[in-house]
Amino acid sequence: MTDYTSWTKEDLIKRIRELEEVGSPKDVVRDENAVPAKKQKKSIDFSKFSTRHVAIRFAYMGWNYSGLAVQINDPKLATVEGEILKAMEQSKLIPTADPNDCDFSRCGRTDKGVSAFRQVISLRVRSLLTPEEQADSENDKRELDYLHILNQLLPQDIRLYEICLRPPEGFDARFSCTYRHYKYFFHAGDVNIELMEEAAKMFLGEHDFRNFCKVDGSKQISNFKRTVMSSSILKVEGDDQLFCFDLKGTAFLWHQVRSMIAILFLVGQEFEKPSIITDLLDVELTPRRPNYEMAADIPLVLFDCGFPEMEWVSFKTQDSLVRLESSLFTFWHEAWMKYTMISIMSAVVDTLVKPPYAPSVKPEKEKKVVLKLGSGKGKSLTRYVPLKERTTVDTPEVLNQRWRKRKNKPLPGEVFGDNETK
Repeated sequence: MTDYTSWTKEDLIKRIRELEEVGSPKDVVRDENAVPAKKQKKSIDFSKFSTRHVAIRFAYMGWNYSGLAVQINDPKLATVEGEILKAMEQSKLIPTADPNDCDFSRCGRTDKGVSAFRQVISLRVRSLLTPEEQADSENDKRELDYLHILNQLLPQDIRLYEICLRPPEGFDARFSCTYRHYKYFFHAGDVNIELMEEAAKMFLGEHDFRNFCKVDGSKQISNFKRTVMSSSILKVEGDDQLFCFDLKGTAFLWHQVRSMIAILFLVGQEFEKPSIITDLLDVELTPRRPNYEMAADIPLVLFDCGFPEMEWVSFKTQDSLVRLESSLFTFWHEAWMKYTMISIMSAVVDTLVKPPYAPSVKPEKEKKVVLKLGSGKGKSLTRYVPLKERTTVDTPEVLNQRWRKRKNKPLPGEVFGDNETK
């Protein structure tokens, strides 16, 4: 061992520097542009875990999504289910984000822009408990905290808030649903609410709604009868000008609700009489749907879904509930602040802008009409054409056959020719 007691300060410093350089990576050339290697994600052997069938109740604002249903053929398309399944895969609750791999089912399929407040899905997820343990509610505290786990990974506009860990035998979110309850919100403006209410009542009961929907030939739907359990125009508390079309039924066709409110708007603006509802529901009198604009998507919400008696539970801990409430408050506050800023801007503009000219008056024949569509903007027309005078779309039978012919999928006994069927 070297004796350093007689070394000078300068020699000691020199020696320390020599020792510090021993083993230093002098000859290693570093690439400053190199991308750090990603950590390998931990895999999980799903065969070592039990699974359980659950139902989850959740809410979402749909205006940022291309509908509820996940698009397997277009995974880049933003959908509500796509976000939920992605979060489940990320948290290792399901093997893949493919709904076909987990017995997935949805209650009511909402279209692009449409929201839901009590939507329900059912699926099979990974469990920490054996099937025998799952049957006893005393073991629920040992189970995965599904709602808390998923809400940490989901966007702010999708919130899961209730779960049923033991749905009834054979439960299916779609086929076990007893009713769907929709609400379409709108600003009263200059519409006749009494006439809209009178017309809305005419939807009650079982009817053929082929003139109040959009037909998709690929679905090959031949039965357009649906049952409406309640249909009315309600005033929303807190705002004298806010109303909603309140609609409850067992099931609905594609774009049915938005088509129904579109016609109600025409009645409310007194372009059509309430009896137009009865005429359009009579498929012998009106076998082909007139061309008309559908109402806007954003004001529509799937408000509730009915199910048999089930054991719904919420969060395991108070902390999870506080996190949900905090997230919703932040979401609300951002929207409220934007609304406040727009209101102030509007007030400032109204105060400062004072036209120094008299308003121009167009001749009566040049005056335009504006159709109310629920978007706030409406559609401007030079004149209104009554529904009974408009061009019509092809019947569902023709649209279905056209799709089959294009796909070369004839029905039994059907032969495709130029204009020939048997």
